[in-house]
Amino acid sequence: MRGSRVSYVFPIYNETGNIDLLYRTVDEVVRGLPYEIELIFVNDGSRDDSLAKLRALAADDPRVKVLDFARNYGHQIAVTAGLDASTGDAVIIMDSDLQDPPRVSIDLLAKWEEGWDVVYAQRRSRKDTPFKKATAAAFYKGLRYMSEVDIPANTGDFRLLDRRVVDELSKYKERDRFLRGMVSFIGFDQTAVQFDRDERHSGESGYPLGKMITFATDGIMGFSTFPLKIISRIGFVAAAFSVVGIVYVLVMKLFVPQVVVAGWAFIVLSILLMGGLQLIMLGILGGYVGRIYRQVQQRPLYALRDERPSPVALVTPIAAAASAPQATSVAPVGTPASADDRTAATQ
Repeated sequence: MRGSRVSYVFPIYNETGNIDLLYRTVDEVVRGLPYEIELIFVNDGSRDDSLAKLRALAADDPRVKVLDFARNYGHQIAVTAGLDASTGDAVIIMDSDLQDPPRVSIDLLAKWEEGWDVVYAQRRSRKDTPFKKATAAAFYKGLRYMSEVDIPANTGDFRLLDRRVVDELSKYKERDRFLRGMVSFIGFDQTAVQFDRDERHSGESGYPLGKMITFATDGIMGFSTFPLKIISRIGFVAAAFSVVGIVYVLVMKLFVPQVVVAGWAFIVLSILLMGGLQLIMLGILGGYVGRIYRQVQQRPLYALRDERPSPVALVTPIAAAASAPQATSVAPVGTPASADDRTAATQ
């Protein structure tokens, strides 16, 4: 085997209706696997009782580790925190709404054992609304055309990463994160596993239209300068239309002045057109400048309110036997972290 330990990472945001079934399903899937299992749940500022359910799981199952964000930071940051906290030789990222079938992780592990470093789950079919399917198809087609990195179509964050890839990914500190693009950018040996995506079991999507647009923008601006190139092309096209307009006005003024009417409407429309184009261009430039501004601030990606693994969650059987005399020094599950611990967790 390539390793003895596998970590699962689950971002959680208002998933109270999914947590119990998710845990049971994953438990059934991993029960027969020849690995030590680590289950990392990242509570991304949930406003329901998701955190209480996660802490109950951690109290009952030593494989469960719970990270509690100080506020909502977003899906990509939650996945990043889970990767940072993982200790497995392989890490599997999976959504918590059961649209990513846990059983597919067995296929991901099989490919990993064959020697692949990244195994991404590629959707063969998906049970979504026609609007969701259409926008997703348009996004991946546009991203593939504009991106400077080959990002596989019909893939999300559901994938397996070898420890080498996870360690390499930890060096990437950009704030506007698009993880599937970052993984493609890193390289290593990558392959796909086809699967059929299920319906969401419970709750509402964490990606409404506004967040979908923001996410798509992160993907495009993070891996392409194509929007900047469009600006100059639009400028040349607008200049060409202006030259045509000038020639038209001069010809009419010189040869058929009797039909020329005071062109205030034409002037106003021209000003509005050019003004609109300029605002669009400034918006594109502003998007890139904003990303630079957020990056140079060098703020931490996230802050943890609490980090509560089970006391043996990160200890292998061999290590546990070696450290048995000191077992009484480990704080029990549920013991509040000290101020120093909480401070260290946020760094």
